[in-house]
Amino acid sequence: MSVPIIHESEAESLDLPGRNLRWLVNSDLLGAKHLSMCMIRVEPGETVRPAHSHPNGEEVIYIVSGSGRVMVSGEVSAVREGSAVLFPQGEVHMLQNTGDVPMKVACFFAPATNLDNYRFFEDVQFPS
Repeated sequence: MSVPIIHESEAESLDLPGRNLRWLVNSDLLGAKHLSMCMIRVEPGETVRPAHSHPNGEEVIYIVSGSGRVMVSGEVSAVREGSAVLFPQGEVHMLQNTGDVPMKVACFFAPATNLDNYRFFEDVQFPS
């Protein structure tokens, strides 16, 4: 048995609204059974769109680099490198890069998820 390892540069890159996403851990990649993980890159001024929730689980994000703000169920808070944020199950959330450098974010999901398990809210925006 070999050690399950993947390097971010080896993962497929998906350009999605407001971010570039690379899945690193799921059942297909590394054979994870109970969680999934992706890395996202959010350019300065960009917002991860649309607002969304995870009806079947929760998400934790960790800001690897950069700064910005998150919105969870209408409440907005600042985040910066080293911040960890819990998006509780079913809570509508968004992330925005308010800095002047790209934001790199590790996103952890339990149980494992994929984009098919997101619920989208096109009409939800950050307050002005």
